Amino acid sequence: MSEHNPFAHRPEEEGHESATGERQRPPPDMSAELEDPDQETDQTPAPLTLSGLTKRYGDVTANDDVTFDVERGEIFGYLGPNGAGKTTTIRLLLGLIKPTAGTASVLGADIRDRRALTEAKANIGYLPDTLGFEERLTGRQALDYFARMRGDERRDELLDLFHPPLDKRIETYSHGNRRMLGIVQAFMHDPDLAILDEPTSGLDPLKQDRMHVFLEEERDAGKTIFFSSHILSEVQRVCDRVGIIRDGALVDLEDIEALLRRSGKRVWVQLAEPVDEAGFRTPEMIDIETVDRSIRFTYTGEYNALLEQLGRYELSDIEIGDPKLDDVFKHYYGDTAVTE
Repeated sequence: MSEHNPFAHRPEEEGHESATGERQRPPPDMSAELEDPDQETDQTPAPLTLSGLTKRYGDVTANDDVTFDVERGEIFGYLGPNGAGKTTTIRLLLGLIKPTAGTASVLGADIRDRRALTEAKANIGYLPDTLGFEERLTGRQALDYFARMRGDERRDELLDLFHPPLDKRIETYSHGNRRMLGIVQAFMHDPDLAILDEPTSGLDPLKQDRMHVFLEEERDAGKTIFFSSHILSEVQRVCDRVGIIRDGALVDLEDIEALLRRSGKRVWVQLAEPVDEAGFRTPEMIDIETVDRSIRFTYTGEYNALLEQLGRYELSDIEIGDPKLDDVFKHYYGDTAVTE
């Protein structure tokens, strides 16, 4: 094994990294016993608090005055197209890069306080978009490394759910196996806060479903999940609340139910005969495109009303699904909202 630390924390590096730190727990706060227990929840700070968080690289603003809180026992979806600034926010929260302006608090630690943040990171699970494991290690050796630093009381439980080939070198891993190994290392020390960047990327559908159920169970146990994704359907399934970021700026912050109402469903129908679009259209149909006998539109109304409307016509084929994220941005924020 190489003498250098393959998982070393490199604060200013923009490449591969993993959230590490010695497992140091602060002494218990005995003053809490003297307080009214009914008021304890209100006085507990949010696990994540961002206040005017800004990161610039010359003339490029990667994060622009980002402000929001993530509450305890919440799955928070950080939603945006690739390149919108999601990963920059995560790297700022973990102290991997320094903010240009503003700050954030992570489990009570100010991200500008390196010592406090290092202590807090012992209770954080981090799954980066690009995993930085030492390629020559086996999966088991990599997990052993993290276990020595942070513990692994949930390792066996997680390996029952996700099955990376532990005795093979990581250099032989598929993308999905790398992702499963990353999930195990992120949660095996039972962190109170998990920061996940595109966590299901590379997983097959069965493992994706398993991950979604696992995250919901963690949330129900009082854990906090910060979940970055560009996949709208995934965020819709597991998240309680979402923040939408575009060009580095937070453009919306709302409950998932509100996002679902606004995004609607994307519908395509193939009719047996051409019809007049004006007669086919209802007020709940937007962005209608008609080509011969095919009609495509976004539907924002009640599903039973849609089925009743379509039942008036003879259909040859039909598809109903979630709209693409770019379509949602385009509809609510204009054409300029679509990020490359």
